[in-house]
Amino acid sequence: MTTNTTSRGRKRPANQARKKTRPHSRIIEFPTGAVREEGVNERPKQGKMDISFFFLVIILQTIGLIMLFSASYVTALQEEGNSLFYVIRQSAYAIVGLIAMVIASYIDYHFWRKLKWVIYFGGMVLMVAALFFKGVAGAKRWVYIGGMSFQPSEIMKFSIAVLCAHLIAANYKRMKQLRYGFWPFVIVLVPVLGLMVLQRHLSGLVIIALIAGTMMFIGGSRFRWFATIIGIAAVGLGLLTVFVGFGTMFGYVEPRLEAWLDPLSGSIQGTKWQTAQGLYAIGSGGLFGVGLGNSTQKHLYVSEPQNDMIFSIVCEELGFVGAVVIILLFVLLIYSGFSIAMRAPDKFGCMLAIGLTAQVGWQALLNIAVVTNSIPNTGISLPFFSAGGTALTMLLAQMGVILNISRYCRKEAPPESGERETKNQEKVEIQ
Repeated sequence: MTTNTTSRGRKRPANQARKKTRPHSRIIEFPTGAVREEGVNERPKQGKMDISFFFLVIILQTIGLIMLFSASYVTALQEEGNSLFYVIRQSAYAIVGLIAMVIASYIDYHFWRKLKWVIYFGGMVLMVAALFFKGVAGAKRWVYIGGMSFQPSEIMKFSIAVLCAHLIAANYKRMKQLRYGFWPFVIVLVPVLGLMVLQRHLSGLVIIALIAGTMMFIGGSRFRWFATIIGIAAVGLGLLTVFVGFGTMFGYVEPRLEAWLDPLSGSIQGTKWQTAQGLYAIGSGGLFGVGLGNSTQKHLYVSEPQNDMIFSIVCEELGFVGAVVIILLFVLLIYSGFSIAMRAPDKFGCMLAIGLTAQVGWQALLNIAVVTNSIPNTGISLPFFSAGGTALTMLLAQMGVILNISRYCRKEAPPESGERETKNQEKVEIQ
């Protein structure tokens, strides 16, 4: 057996010799137990993107456009004089978004880390600017440039995902400390959430808070901090109610709560109308639905059938089976996104993929929960389905970022739990 000599002159087997290490690196342990290095100058070359994730996006987007046309043509004809108005516009944005997705899939995702503050403060400026433009039903969420409009909150969702991924990657070993695992996120989030309160953009506030909360929790922040935040929010809301008056800033919330608790009793006019008609649509679908294009409720009964309530038309036309198939497609997309995150080459890529995937998952879950009256109506759109140019373009571009992360992923499967302990015992700390 080949041997080498220790400092005391004793011999040891060659397989127990000290391993050479690279300077200025550190070990990162992922939730899967895999061990990767962060801080190494050499990055892996781009490979092939995750084709299953790509096709899941394409399938969902295709079904989304078909269902958008079916759900919207009556409303489009009534409001715009053209039954193809919404689907043509959405298809144009989908093409732009798919091009953006392909381009983003080739841009090294570390590029967004370099632009983190530019994106954040740029989004903040646009959100402030939205307060000075005309609002819709009291909400000031849009910026108008020429004949186009967009919601800066869609940019902020991406910005928060990038910033949280950066903060977690930079402080991964110290996330259990309040100084690193809590306060930096609060400093970044409070101005954004405050502006959303002023915009009366409750749905955007909830989504951004959930994205950040999901990333912080998976990144290692202590659970009790989240309980503290919820408690502070409850106290703040109580003080606001006492000194300002709940109805002054949040008068639109109380009717929605009443509609949620009892949507079908008495008169269903006003706030109850949308929820009640959506439930009628779901109930009419039965097991297999009334058939694509044959919805009755979309004939000016369900409000916003092309947007927030599109899933109710899906249930009516495709039935329970069709709705379950679409939900399963979302589940597969989320599973695929988290799989890419767990195979990412560094902590920033892992957390960025988690944040962007969490956005799709939370929006889909909350939209379906709203449509089925499981939670109060908050006006959350269904990814890939609901009409909305800014949201769709940004969403598809973000899917391209996840695809770029997948190009750098290691190909082997994560070690099984039985193998992890052995690998961890053999792990050598890099100085």
